[in-house]
Amino acid sequence: MLYQIYETQRALIEPFADMADAAAKLYGNPHTLPGQLPLAQRMAAMYALFHRLGKDYEKPEFSIRRVSIDDTEVAIDERVEIEKPFCQLRRFKRFSDSPAVLRKLKNQPPVLIVAPLSGHYATLLRDTVRTMLQDHKVYITDWKNARLVPLAEGLFHLDDYVHYVQDFIRHLQAKYGNCHIISVCQPTVPVLAAVSLMASQGEKTPVTMTMMGGPIDARRSPTAVNNLATQRSHQWFENNVIFRVPPSYPGAGRQVYPGFMQHAGFIAMNPSRHANSHYDYFRDLIKGDQSSAESHRKFYDEYNAVLDMDAAYYLQTIKTVFQDFALPDGTWDVRSQSDGKLQRVCPQDIRHSALLTIEGELDDISGSGQTQAAHGLCTGIPADERHHMEIKGAGHYGIFSGSRWRTVVYPQVRDFIARHASDQIHGERWVPLQEGVSGALVPAAALKTVKQSTVTKPKRAQKTVTPARRRA
Repeated sequence: MLYQIYETQRALIEPFADMADAAAKLYGNPHTLPGQLPLAQRMAAMYALFHRLGKDYEKPEFSIRRVSIDDTEVAIDERVEIEKPFCQLRRFKRFSDSPAVLRKLKNQPPVLIVAPLSGHYATLLRDTVRTMLQDHKVYITDWKNARLVPLAEGLFHLDDYVHYVQDFIRHLQAKYGNCHIISVCQPTVPVLAAVSLMASQGEKTPVTMTMMGGPIDARRSPTAVNNLATQRSHQWFENNVIFRVPPSYPGAGRQVYPGFMQHAGFIAMNPSRHANSHYDYFRDLIKGDQSSAESHRKFYDEYNAVLDMDAAYYLQTIKTVFQDFALPDGTWDVRSQSDGKLQRVCPQDIRHSALLTIEGELDDISGSGQTQAAHGLCTGIPADERHHMEIKGAGHYGIFSGSRWRTVVYPQVRDFIARHASDQIHGERWVPLQEGVSGALVPAAALKTVKQSTVTKPKRAQKTVTPARRRA
């Protein structure tokens, strides 16, 4: 019922918000009669603010048309590489007329950015994508608004999230030989699970894993977000924040955690800061400071655009990550895609993926040490292949967006990926050296040679064939 009430209220306010937008333009234009009246600028600012507070915020676009590489403008073609019921894998393909630039682009490593499914759209990582495009082939998970997914597509669980990530990794591996993966905030948990399960099954894992500001172990330095999850029961969440999508949407009848409730929670975390921000916007309009006003609009166009999450996924995430702490406790079982059997998530099985964790000193969403906890779980990765960064003065968003991301964080992420990109073995299929031996993989051609050698020369001591370079 609450969802229907919200939709009714939004439908009533929307026409007035549109009229306020028209009135703001009328009073803000000095060539109109209202624009020449006393206090016209103040009236225009007041109507503009009302419009911003009352309008409906649709999903933003990435709007990345070009990037600069070696002082050359490179065109960007955004396309959907894989379409799934609850997610699209988007690729940002780069084009240039310069042969030298094209050769450089061809040899750059592919990176899968896994965006959070926690309220905002993947466009929240626009700055991340734009910066990464300078030195990488970039793909990103673009999660869909659950209210737009018909019920016929079934439910979406945390297990499905893990499977989606695995499918995307395999797609890039089939295309390029291997890939690198970056997870921002919430997806650090399912990404670590996805890679762990692939390692346990003897599959090739990404060359590097970069995990930024995520709740690997939410018990460390708990924040207000963590405390809410631990102080409320699973049943409380099910009874108080889960509602059915109204009939006006394609996903009518689907149980979701609505975006408008998530947005209210975001605002409630820092209400005074948001109130001051809107007041500053009002003052900037009165002063005619269009640059500051436009910065405000860009930020809140993104911040206010939220999506619904499927209830099954949301409730399972609350229980698994924030109540049971199943990943750090080693008790998380994920249902297999192939046979439906439960598989234990064992991060210690990962041996051939370098790990970089990144935290912000002032992060109030994923507290200090929560992401770094991955190092204590991924004990199979050599110590010199595991690295951690704490970004001084950075909050949650500062580690993947803004000037601190571009000047402090990104250069280290770029160099971390570059150090290991040379170890990729393109086009080679890796298989288990021996059935049941987790993590023991060799190129398929090498394994064939071993078997032939064993048959033709049985009296010679067998030698374990290992790749010439570290497996990527």
